[in-house]
Amino acid sequence: MKRNYYYLVAGLQDVTLDIHKLTFDQLAFREEIRKDLDPRDFLLVEKLFLPYDNDNLINLLEKNNKAFSEKGNFSKEHLEEIIKEPADLPAYMVKFITAFKTKEPVYPDMSPENELTTLFYDEVTGKLHNEFLRNWFRFELNVKNIMAALNARKYKVPYEHEIIGTGETSGTIRKSHARDFGLGSELDYIEELTAISKKEDIREREQAIDEMQWKYLDEETFFHYFTIEKILAFIIKLGMIERWLDIDKDHSNELFKKLLSELQASYQLPETFTDK
Repeated sequence: MKRNYYYLVAGLQDVTLDIHKLTFDQLAFREEIRKDLDPRDFLLVEKLFLPYDNDNLINLLEKNNKAFSEKGNFSKEHLEEIIKEPADLPAYMVKFITAFKTKEPVYPDMSPENELTTLFYDEVTGKLHNEFLRNWFRFELNVKNIMAALNARKYKVPYEHEIIGTGETSGTIRKSHARDFGLGSELDYIEELTAISKKEDIREREQAIDEMQWKYLDEETFFHYFTIEKILAFIIKLGMIERWLDIDKDHSNELFKKLLSELQASYQLPETFTDK
């Protein structure tokens, strides 16, 4: 039985954000809703932040001295302690740490970053019980892999070891020489990605990909009104806006206005609740 968050979802339209300072970003929003969500649903929210933990873990293991991302679920102190004796982490992280320390990689032909990312996507696309989130990660993975392969083809460079994941679709992308990787009948967005890959301007490509992903989120949550799925999609969109602040503030502003417009148009409480 899905839990409904009527007032939390309806209240999303009241979220205010200084687009130039980003005073209410993904991290702030995550902490704000922690107390309002069922613990099982909050675990789903944390899945969206695991990529930041992955980056932090790689940086610590390889001693890259890069800035530690506070958006991860685990503190620097916790990760440093866990690295000594892997436990109390997602299974894919424990597997990676063990392989890294013993110098016996799970996927020897991959870079450590790609190996960890592969382990991550294998877990979230195969074991998550939430269908929306599982499908989102699968869609995100496919988009990344297809774009990587199309760009590699354009510049005639090998890409077999740059494809993430061990699933059937990832394997097909690695091996197929067909224009659509033989996936045209399975993935209806192949042609759109092919067109996007032909754009010479990197910023235009990134913008087109985000617009495609934004549309996907809208379609996949169309019939989810006050459930955790709507909240998860909001967090993902907020992340897109946050990322664009570092690239193009004007486009970030456009995305934020679009998000607020969607919230104002879509989230209205049923009469049963507004009468109370």
